Amino acid sequence: MYKFRDSHGRVIYVGKAKNLRSRLTSYFADVASLHPRTQQMVTTAAAVEWTVVTTEVEALQLEYNWIKEFDPRFNVRYRDDKSYPMLAVTLNEEYPRLHVYRGPRRKGVRYFGPYSHAWAIRETLDLLTRVFPARTCSAGVFKRHNQIGRPCLLGYIDKCAAPCVGRVTAGEHREIVDDFCDFLSGRTGTMIADVERRMRDAADDLDFERAARLRDDSTALRRAMEKQTVVLGDGTDADVVAMVGDELETSVQVFQVRDGRVRGQRGWVVERPDDDTLGAQVEQFLTQFYGAAADQDATVTTSANRESGESIPREVLVPELPDDAVELAEWLSMLRGSRVTLRVPQRGDKRDLLETVERNAAESLALHKLRRAGDLTSRSAALTQIQEDLGMDSAPLRIECVDISHVQGTDVVASLVVFEDGLPRKSDYRHYTIKEAAGDGRSDDVASIAEVTRRRFLRHRADAQQSEPLDPETGKPRRFAYPPNLFVVDGGAPQTHAAAAVLDELGITDVTVVGLAKRMEEIWAPGDDEPIIMPRTSEGLFLLQRVRDEAHRFAIAFHRSKRSKRMTTSALDAVVGLGPTRRTALVTAFGSVANLRAATIDEIAAVPGIGPTTAKTVHDALTVGRQENDD
Repeated sequence: MYKFRDSHGRVIYVGKAKNLRSRLTSYFADVASLHPRTQQMVTTAAAVEWTVVTTEVEALQLEYNWIKEFDPRFNVRYRDDKSYPMLAVTLNEEYPRLHVYRGPRRKGVRYFGPYSHAWAIRETLDLLTRVFPARTCSAGVFKRHNQIGRPCLLGYIDKCAAPCVGRVTAGEHREIVDDFCDFLSGRTGTMIADVERRMRDAADDLDFERAARLRDDSTALRRAMEKQTVVLGDGTDADVVAMVGDELETSVQVFQVRDGRVRGQRGWVVERPDDDTLGAQVEQFLTQFYGAAADQDATVTTSANRESGESIPREVLVPELPDDAVELAEWLSMLRGSRVTLRVPQRGDKRDLLETVERNAAESLALHKLRRAGDLTSRSAALTQIQEDLGMDSAPLRIECVDISHVQGTDVVASLVVFEDGLPRKSDYRHYTIKEAAGDGRSDDVASIAEVTRRRFLRHRADAQQSEPLDPETGKPRRFAYPPNLFVVDGGAPQTHAAAAVLDELGITDVTVVGLAKRMEEIWAPGDDEPIIMPRTSEGLFLLQRVRDEAHRFAIAFHRSKRSKRMTTSALDAVVGLGPTRRTALVTAFGSVANLRAATIDEIAAVPGIGPTTAKTVHDALTVGRQENDD
């Protein structure tokens, strides 16, 4: 175990390593090649201290304790999101109360959840208090009704046992609360079976009023269970962890499955750790998440909460196992008090559930980014920061970005996306089929960037020279009659220099050109030997990254459609005398080769440019191909 301290003696990073010499060498061998976050940590550190432990399990425990004690600024913290509501049961009171709660856990209180919405808790309470009429009122309401000697409305409609007026004793009320906790802990089958048995006994005794009441109780319990869909039919108790991230941030989602049903969900979006593998990120998360859960469990004095295994389940499903998975499972088992299994599901329901959680993590990350992008204040700050960091005369109100897409030099295409005022302007997006790279079949991203830049700004110059400022077809200003403030290319120094050289050649001097490299999120300016490093948490870098990612998405979509069309016409390539133009006309007319194969000769001949002779040749070629496939 080791700690980095800054010049003021504060702990800024905590880590563990089996070979400390090798780990420290990786930090200081070549600082320039390090991840920006690690680079800042190394340059801030003034001293390093280490502690030798005997086992990996001890190292995990010590790492968690140090992170909790020192709160190092360069360690990623998976802090609890206090906005998640939970169902709290105040077992530390004489008359326990059921209520919605947000915030840190307190001693003597049992928690269920967290839930996605507070209304889900209130809906659950509304269903279950008819079966388990426990107190839900605040201390002030309880005291007032005790003084006036009359229960509240819930007491009159039998959704509260009314302990405030002595309708039940403290012991009887606690039994009701214990049954409620047992039901939410997963002991549902036994509870429903007991209610239905008492319903039948009441019917046999001709006590139909009580039997009807118990029938309604059984229905309420089943409705409460139906709201929690069975996702694992074998009644598994497990936590399912998924992580989805990009170069800057990572979204983590945890589904808590108890008795085969999703009982709770948690989510975080955190700054992405350095160049850690997915397995290393899983280890960091599990250490902090379950370490904190064990601390919270230690404050709960009831044995029922420990026996239910709510905080640390018997099984943890993860997207990738860390290198020290065996020691991590042993540490989790020690925290739980019984065996915990850590594994990656490969098939079946558990694999399907993990994929569902991964989709939730991806949606959460996308929503997080959209919220930031939709915030006017954030967009203004981002544009201002880009202006300052790039030394621009004005804020880049119009940003254009180019990206190249291909597969081993084939079907080379490019995309150009446009952002105005920090938001995408999709009507101005453009696709380009690369002409220079298509002839020799080679992939040359630098030459492709130069070609797209030249074509885009030649179009700008042509539109700017038009005497009419408005497009006669649309009546709107010509889209490319004015240049962008900032022109971004996806790549490093070579791509940036290529784009800048084209602008110099065309005599365009009022456009700032930069390149954004994916690996380190470095910003390259023409003529600079060193990249510009923007803070990883800055709004400016976030906006540039979003522009680059949108260009990449748009290029990939066009490349796939182009490749798909080429593969669709491959069945017609062998037809003698049928060139690319007529092949395209046939596929366009019939929609697919399958529809063309089912057409008659006369229908094929009706396509413009296709005569009867060519139609028969095409028909015969496709028919022979189908017969050969059938054989």
